[in-house]
Amino acid sequence: MRGDARRRALARLELVGSGVSFGLMAVLARWLARPPRGFTAGQLSVVRFVVGAVVSLLAFRLRPGLYRPRNFRLLVSRGISGGLVVVLYFWALARIPAGEAGMIYNLFPVIATGMAFAMLGERPALRLWLAVGLATAGVLLALGNGSLRVGLGLGEGSALAAAFFAAVSANVIRSMRGTDNAPTIFFFFCLAGLPVVLPFALDPWPAGTWAWAVAVAMALAAFAAQVLMTEAYGTLSVGEAAAWLQLTPVAQYLLAALVLGEAVKPAGVAGVLLSVAGVAWATVQAPRAPAPGTPSP
Repeated sequence: MRGDARRRALARLELVGSGVSFGLMAVLARWLARPPRGFTAGQLSVVRFVVGAVVSLLAFRLRPGLYRPRNFRLLVSRGISGGLVVVLYFWALARIPAGEAGMIYNLFPVIATGMAFAMLGERPALRLWLAVGLATAGVLLALGNGSLRVGLGLGEGSALAAAFFAAVSANVIRSMRGTDNAPTIFFFFCLAGLPVVLPFALDPWPAGTWAWAVAVAMALAAFAAQVLMTEAYGTLSVGEAAAWLQLTPVAQYLLAALVLGEAVKPAGVAGVLLSVAGVAWATVQAPRAPAPGTPSP
């Protein structure tokens, strides 16, 4: 039991690091999408996947036993859904403030918990759906500047679509953590995701050494976030992991204010807290998922 408690504590710490890294990635991506840098969503996605694949290959070279693919169907599925997540989220970051994009995208844990009913046998209770409404109200409060009315533009719609595919990815990762390790899952995420995002990267590429250095840093932050999150899913259920990932929008909102100068409004702060409370409540109410490796549809 003591060893199990240590593993769970380590998994929670990994999710704290993952949340901060995801927030940093989003803020850097938002900076890179602004003029005069002008990276497109497709170009940022390609940089992220190429750097991730190269780092993975270096890790496999240093530790040959680290590459252990087993469930190729789920590995490729994870890459395809992950590719859609990345390009949609970067598309959103190019159009709306990073804090707002992060809040909408952060609905994915609730969506994932609902999906877990079909994929992993979790049975959402009525309290889960009440919490979904609470989290959604928090998003609307922040985006509507204190009003629960807000228009859904292209940026907001892209972030919401990214949240849906991220929920799919979360359940796929949880399903295969009993057979495949985190570095292997991340490598296939990059490998299978790259063809998905390449058609969106056909515009002329920006120049500038500093911009490219930041782009590589963005990709490395994404690498750290994904590997830490995937590793944690080997110990925690989808619901419990999602509860800890609520640090992501908080970190992203604060980093966007510090790095990008995005305004911190009272309604935005209230919306962040309300959304985080709703999503955390939703994920805590979810029953434990079966052990990793449980067969899924």
